[in-house]
Amino acid sequence: MAITLYGIKNCDTMKKARAWLDGQGVAYAFHDYKASGIDRASLMRWVGEHGWETVLNRAGTTFRALPEAEKRGLDADRAIALMLAQPSMIKRPVLDLGDRTLVGFKPEIYEASVKPAA
Repeated sequence: MAITLYGIKNCDTMKKARAWLDGQGVAYAFHDYKASGIDRASLMRWVGEHGWETVLNRAGTTFRALPEAEKRGLDADRAIALMLAQPSMIKRPVLDLGDRTLVGFKPEIYEASVKPAA
């Protein structure tokens, strides 16, 4: 199973997730969506699985800096457009396990979901 970790290289939560995966011997590819962007299909899949409310990082500085008018009346389409335009608004990390994804980092959820490479 190919695992991809999506996020931003210098994010503290990303560093914790990467350290956990490395410590468990889990093989994964890293995709920095701030540097490389994110495709609409992946973002729509994450929103379909978790809901835009989970995928959109409203606690981050990028979202908080938006004008109030852009924050009001959000729906899935508008949230996806915001995240495509500014990937920093995507909650981090997103761990793609192939058959499903995990949003955010909680060691106990990773432990239950991720198997080390053989």
